[in-house]
Amino acid sequence: MSLHLNYDHLSPAEAIAIQQEMREQVNLQPLDIQPRYVGGADISFNKYEDTVYAGIIVLKYPGMEQVGQVTIISKTQFPYISGLLAFREVPALLLAWDQLKIKPDVMILDGQGIAHERRMGIATHFGLLKDVPAIGCAKSRLTGTYKEPANIVFGEEPLIHQQEQVGVALRTKLNCKPVFVSPGHKVSIRQSVEIIKHCTRKYRIPEPTRLAHLLVNDARIRAKNNTQYNLFE
Repeated sequence: MSLHLNYDHLSPAEAIAIQQEMREQVNLQPLDIQPRYVGGADISFNKYEDTVYAGIIVLKYPGMEQVGQVTIISKTQFPYISGLLAFREVPALLLAWDQLKIKPDVMILDGQGIAHERRMGIATHFGLLKDVPAIGCAKSRLTGTYKEPANIVFGEEPLIHQQEQVGVALRTKLNCKPVFVSPGHKVSIRQSVEIIKHCTRKYRIPEPTRLAHLLVNDARIRAKNNTQYNLFE
């Protein structure tokens, strides 16, 4: 499979063609190692601007002690289009990955894995390019149908798209909306759910992506504050 790393001048049709090519390489066989480190990745950006703030945090698994983090500020010219967000987000995450001193055994990304109309959410896209096990854990559903999970911790229901299970709606906290877990690459649906369970503490969002979210938002705030400070120097 060819690596597609510069997406700035792609048309939406070309991006979809890349997704169709990449989906043929997706591997959902069970993970064959016991993870020691898990990574969480998130992105922060204004959909109308070209600056992207990307972050990856690395935690011990299953204890969730932090052992590393990287933030990246980069530019993108690819537009904000539902179903093609990986083309805005993945290049910055690849830069962050390359700077990690400890590489995670499994990545959890804030977004979809195969729970995507072309089975190519950000977790799948990233996992394929880095050949790393990757899981998508999204706060909202992109595609598919599901029954509401029981209002118990770790109540779950299958997420179905075109008569195929593509993930799980998982209730991680009482009286809260479920998260949507789907494998991205080199991990099964069942393992994806179990890993998310082990990474969940007192919040609705599992620790890796929750902490990555805080990391990139902090980077975005600090960058804007520095810009404002420079204006008045």
